[in-house]
Amino acid sequence: MSQLLPIVLDSFNYMAVLLLVSIGLVLIFGLMQVINLAHGEFFLIGAYGLWLAQAAGLPFALGVVLGALAAGLVGLLAEVTVIRLMYQRPLDTILATWGLSIAIKQAITIIFGPQSQQIASPLDSAVSILGVSYSAYRLLVMVIAVAVALGVFVILYRTRFGLAARAAMVNRAMARSVGIDTRRVDRTAFAFGTALAGLAGAVMAPLMSVDPQMGFGFILPAFLSILVGGVGSPVGALWGTGLMGSSQTVMATLWNPVIAQIAVFTLAIVVIRLYPNGITGGRR
Repeated sequence: MSQLLPIVLDSFNYMAVLLLVSIGLVLIFGLMQVINLAHGEFFLIGAYGLWLAQAAGLPFALGVVLGALAAGLVGLLAEVTVIRLMYQRPLDTILATWGLSIAIKQAITIIFGPQSQQIASPLDSAVSILGVSYSAYRLLVMVIAVAVALGVFVILYRTRFGLAARAAMVNRAMARSVGIDTRRVDRTAFAFGTALAGLAGAVMAPLMSVDPQMGFGFILPAFLSILVGGVGSPVGALWGTGLMGSSQTVMATLWNPVIAQIAVFTLAIVVIRLYPNGITGGRR
């Protein structure tokens, strides 16, 4: 039990962060059909926002909020200037967001340099769980992810905006015909989705090396998660991140990261072959 528990906790930690990134992609990809290859760079913006806040002497919690807001504002600017021209043209969004990702990464490299930055964790202590010592901050990350995920579900399923967003996901033309301002929904959803990526980057910054490449490792697993779980389904994001995140962590622990990535890609291909619309979309 003492050997298994750390693997389980690490799996939940990775799944929690992957869920934050994936929910943002669900909103953007599922609602607007935008394949956002710059999502990892919004993760990056959140981390650097926290680093700047700490350098200015601000509290950690405020730095996390500011990092998420910075990512959301950049996302809103990108939507208004570039992304709004690409709706319903998925192939064009690949090129547009790829260019956006390069621009953001180069801007950060010019401003902050290519070297890595370190962010101090607000909790250096460990917590004993069933006799196993585990990082208190990693447990806090899990709590934050669960709280944010619950908040997102409340917004999507208990508010007027959530109703409008889900209506636009199902049938955009019909949503417009009943008076829903789909442009407003698009702007809000894109900014919200990128802010979630920034939040994930900020909360993960103390556990990683903050550098211009740090977001790359999350974008592909996040896309796989929503494809496996079901595009456009927040519930599918839960299933997808659970399956992909736990598989990645367990296999990397038992074997090595290279074999783990091959195995996870293979698993994703098998699941998508059996469930082309994702697990929540039903079997073909």
